[in-house]
Amino acid sequence: MTKYKLVLLRHGEGAWNKENRFCSWVDQKLSSNGIKEARNCGKHLKALGFQFDQVFTSILSRSIQTAWLVLEEMGQEWVPTQSSWRLNERHYGALIGLNRAEMALNHGEEQVKIWRRSYDVTPPPITESHPYYKEIYDDRRYKCCDVSQDKLPMAESLKEVLERLLPYWNEKIAPELKSGKVILISAHGNSTRALLKHLEAPKFPKDVSLQCPVPLPGHSQKGIVFAASKEGPSACQASPMRI
Repeated sequence: MTKYKLVLLRHGEGAWNKENRFCSWVDQKLSSNGIKEARNCGKHLKALGFQFDQVFTSILSRSIQTAWLVLEEMGQEWVPTQSSWRLNERHYGALIGLNRAEMALNHGEEQVKIWRRSYDVTPPPITESHPYYKEIYDDRRYKCCDVSQDKLPMAESLKEVLERLLPYWNEKIAPELKSGKVILISAHGNSTRALLKHLEAPKFPKDVSLQCPVPLPGHSQKGIVFAASKEGPSACQASPMRI
């Protein structure tokens, strides 16, 4: 049986996480607590003896910064790193910047839950009048993507996150795993959830309500995947056929 080692890491806390706001594609650095979380995770992974061969991140600073801090704690700063918008957080469209608790009061908790946790419901799209539209789409990082700017999303369901993530997984990440490399992906709550859905489709909850990281129910004869956060990595199972 072939086993593949993959660590999925959700970034540490940012300022908007603490304020319970939809951060999405707005670029945020880690908070002081987020820095501690990332360093603690690096220490934990080092204690477990992980030696990474390749690291993948989104192009958002909190994802990249988390990877840097983890690698620094592990003494593995030299490990090659690639960044792609396809690992970005889910695009929450017009909801970006809004406080979740206030939204629940205005729209009801059930509607907010549907926007956040459903699989195929897309929130209202961002428009040019949105206060963060220019901050996102005028950012130089989105002029260097593998698609033209007019093809970038204006809002996404989790299903659409998976659809834009899979080409990168299939073309860039999975081949590295198949070659025997130990891979770290430092990404976001929803891009991690989407990838876990792909790897664990038969066992994935229908309401997609899980939080990352989470140890998913296991099978026998599967490749090993790890989901990690400030609490450290937790083992779950993934089918080699999907890798």
